[in-house]
Amino acid sequence: MKYIRNFCIIAHIDHGKSTLADRLLEVTNTISERDAQEQVLDNMDLERERGITIKSHAIQMDYVYKGETYTLNLIDTPGHVDFSYEVSRSIAACEGALLIVDATQGIQAQTISNLYLAIEHDLEIIPVLNKMDLPSAMPEEVKDQIVELIGCKREDILEASGKTGLGVDKILETIVEKVPSPKGSPDAPLQALIFDSVFNSFRGIIAYFKVVNGVIRKGDKVKFVNTKKEYEADEVGILRLDMIPRDLVGTGDVGYIISGIKTSKEVKVGDTITHTLNPCEKAISGFEDVKPMVFAGIYPIDTEDYEELRASMEKLQLNDASLTYEPESSLALGFGFRCGFLGLLHMEIIQERLDREFDMSVITTTPNVSYVCYTKKQERIVVNNPTDLPDPSKIDYIEEPYIHAQIITNAEYIGPIMSLCIGKRGILKSQTYMTGNRVEVTFEMPLGEIVFDFYDKLKSISKGYASFDYHVIGYRESKLAKLDILLNGEPVDALSALIHTSNAYEFGKKICEKLKELIPRQQFDVAIQAAIGSKVIARETVKAVRKDVTAKCYGGDISRKRKLLEKQKKGKKRMKQVGNVEVPQKAFLAVLKLND
Repeated sequence: MKYIRNFCIIAHIDHGKSTLADRLLEVTNTISERDAQEQVLDNMDLERERGITIKSHAIQMDYVYKGETYTLNLIDTPGHVDFSYEVSRSIAACEGALLIVDATQGIQAQTISNLYLAIEHDLEIIPVLNKMDLPSAMPEEVKDQIVELIGCKREDILEASGKTGLGVDKILETIVEKVPSPKGSPDAPLQALIFDSVFNSFRGIIAYFKVVNGVIRKGDKVKFVNTKKEYEADEVGILRLDMIPRDLVGTGDVGYIISGIKTSKEVKVGDTITHTLNPCEKAISGFEDVKPMVFAGIYPIDTEDYEELRASMEKLQLNDASLTYEPESSLALGFGFRCGFLGLLHMEIIQERLDREFDMSVITTTPNVSYVCYTKKQERIVVNNPTDLPDPSKIDYIEEPYIHAQIITNAEYIGPIMSLCIGKRGILKSQTYMTGNRVEVTFEMPLGEIVFDFYDKLKSISKGYASFDYHVIGYRESKLAKLDILLNGEPVDALSALIHTSNAYEFGKKICEKLKELIPRQQFDVAIQAAIGSKVIARETVKAVRKDVTAKCYGGDISRKRKLLEKQKKGKKRMKQVGNVEVPQKAFLAVLKLND
C-alpha cells in the first residue's frame, strides 16, 4: 500500500487538464505511441469537439522513482458546475489533488468551488501553473492569486505546459513525495466506494470503485449497501487504457467490477460495496441521490417515433445515471417525456447525444425548475410542471429554489454584471477584489431566473471574461403565479409557465405578440390571451380573413348591404364555435427564444 498514490485533477473548463493528463500518461509509458492521441481520456466525440470533460475517467500508471515502482491512480474529473456531485465522489476516492490554473487566465469560479470540495476531504493540494509556454502567460500575477487562495509558498507552485511537456517529471515526483499513501486495513471487512459507472452493451454495467478497507476477489459474493442488491463479482481488475482483469484488488487501490448488472438504477455513484457474508458495519459517508435541478419536456418531432425515443432514453440513462425521465403527454405536442437534468449544459449534452448517437430529432420545451407548493391544508406538493399546480384558491404559498452564485470577472465589467443579476432578482452578498483588476461577486438569486438565458447574457456582457459557478442553498417563499396562454379561451398547456408576479405582465405580453406573428389567419378572429387565474393580463387578436360580400351589391338601399354583412357575421360566429386553431410547431420553438 505504501507505493500507491491516488490523485485527481481539479480545474476550470479549458485550463488544459486533459492535455496535461495526456503528458502524464506518455511520461509514465502508460500509452504507446500507436495509441496516443489528443485527450486520451475523453473518449466521447462530443467531449473532444467541445473540449470539455463530461464523464469522470480513471487510469492507472506506473512510475519509477528512486529505484522503487509506484502505482499512480489518476481520476480525471469534469470541470463543469453541472457535474459537481460526480467531482465530489471522485475527490472522496483520492488522497491528493492537482490544482491546475491557466497562467493566461488566472483563477476562475469553478476552480474555487472544486478546491473547497478537495479541502473538505483533507486532500493534499499540489498547485500547478499550466500553459507556461504561451506568450500571454502572466505567471507572477497568477502565482499571487494562488498563494492568496490556498496559502502555500510561492516556490511550491509547479510550472508546467501540457502542450510541450514542460515540468511533467516534476509533477510526478511531487505526487510521490507529497500525496499520502491510502490508509486502510487489508484485514477489515470489505468497504469500497463507487465513484463512477459505465455501460457496456455486452457486459452490462461496469462500476469503478476505490477499496477503502479489505480486499475484493474474483467470484466474491458482494452487496451494494444503499440499493441493497447482491451480486457475484464475475470479474474484477484495474484500469489501464483498457480494463485488465486481476484475481484481487487490494486496499487503497482503484479498480472495476463486472457482475452482469443490467439497469442503471442498481448502481449509484457514492454507494458502498461490501461482502454479503462479512459486511462492513457502516457505509462510506457522503452518499446522496443525485437531484435534478432543471426540468424540460422532450417530445419527438414525429409522434410515431415515441417508442423509438423511449428506447433511446433508456440506453442514455444507462450511460448517464443522473438523467431522470417520466412519460407525459401534452395536447399540443402529443406524447413525450418530462426529463430532469443537473443543469443547462447537461440538458444541451443530452439533446446533442440523442441527435448524434440515436438519430432522434426532438423538440424541447422551455426549461423550468421544480417548485414546492403548500396548500391551505398544509399539504406539500412538488411541482415539476406548471400544469401540476393546484387551483389558485387552494394554494397557501409557493417556494422556489435559490442559489448562491459566484462570479469572477475583470473590474471593468462589474457594472453591467451587477445590473444583470439584480434584474434577475439577485441579492448582492459580497464583492471582493482578489487582485488589482479581478473581482469576485457573490449573489443569492432564484434558480428559475438563470435557467433561461442568464449564462449567454453574462458571457456577452463580459466579452467571455466572466466565470460563473453556483450551488443550491434551499427553498424560499416567493410570489409566483401560473401564467396561462389561451387561444380562443382554450388554454395551451405546453406554453404555460410559473413566473414571478413582477415579470408576469411583460412575459405574457411578449408571448402574445410572438404568437400573433406566427399563428396563421383563420376564417374567424383568433384571440390570444395571457391570463393569471381568471384575470387576463395581455391580449392580441389575429384578424379573420374576410371576403368582400358586398362587392356585387351596388346601388339601392343601405339595408341590402347590411343584410349581407349580418349574414356573414352569423356564419363567422358559427364557424368560431366549431373551428379550432392549429398552433404551428415553430410557435413553440419561438417561445423558447423569446429573449433573443
